[in-house]
Amino acid sequence: MNLSHVLEHVADDLVHVEAAIIQNIQTDIPLLTNVAEYILRSGGKRLRPALVLLSAKMFGYTGENTIRAAQVVEYLHTATLLHDDVVDHADMRRSQQAARNIWGNEASVVVGDYLFSMVFHMLTQLRNLEVLDVMAQTTKLMAKGELLQLARAYDSVDEQEYLDIIFNKTACLFASAVKMGASLGGASAEDKQRLYDYGMSIGIAFQIVDDALDYMKGRARTGKSIGIDLQERKVTLPLIHLLKHAPVEEQQRVRAILKESEITQDHVHEVIALMEHHGSIPYSLQVAEKYVDEAKSALAPLPSSQIKTLLTEVAEFIVFRDF
Repeated sequence: MNLSHVLEHVADDLVHVEAAIIQNIQTDIPLLTNVAEYILRSGGKRLRPALVLLSAKMFGYTGENTIRAAQVVEYLHTATLLHDDVVDHADMRRSQQAARNIWGNEASVVVGDYLFSMVFHMLTQLRNLEVLDVMAQTTKLMAKGELLQLARAYDSVDEQEYLDIIFNKTACLFASAVKMGASLGGASAEDKQRLYDYGMSIGIAFQIVDDALDYMKGRARTGKSIGIDLQERKVTLPLIHLLKHAPVEEQQRVRAILKESEITQDHVHEVIALMEHHGSIPYSLQVAEKYVDEAKSALAPLPSSQIKTLLTEVAEFIVFRDF
């Protein structure tokens, strides 16, 4: 499944979004500009902004406000990445050093805060109370998701709790992106809810696949390290499945690894071998596929159109991607 085929339908607008994203974070404070540019230029696929553009286009709107709304979504996403890396003590982000490793935690937090302020400044320029409300609710949900993750012990094996975290922390921004576009396009309340449900489902699937990819050896071919989540002691669906279905002695071994002062690549490969034996990765991908099916079902009542087909392709891309 080729994402570029989808993005080419909003390519011209994405060029404008990209230029505006970089232009609007130019300041007279070099530290702020450098940190923001570093992460904004670090290889993101701009999927969330594309969803804003596609959903607005579905309802016939291609005005300037879609460019601003798409920027808002990317700034919010980027702000959370900066904050997440500090909270998670992450060393890498998108196959390069995390900003915190170069400029420090304090700079990463403050630049993230600046991007949050940019989000709400730009939202006021849209002069659309519904869009403002959507994004206000989204920031609240994302903060809740981060707090749920912080409060979670690494030895928790509750799959529903994991899904609650990614619902709040990750998926709500996908959902809001498509709902924002639909709102700008003047969609009915029913259609906005359908697109919100679609976005929530693909957002959950996206994060589950991301968590599965972290343990897939083939990912090394893309230049990305494997096992980062394990080394950061993040409890994701593959690990939850392993800790639930492995024999007691293997569960104890995995928990012992999680308690090590340093989780090495040898530990990572040991855990991956156990996951392969117990089918933890295929199980995780099956759960993701279930959410992709739910996303397609949410789109089903909408009239047939090129954009509807493209949104279906986005959902399918999520489970077949390798990055």
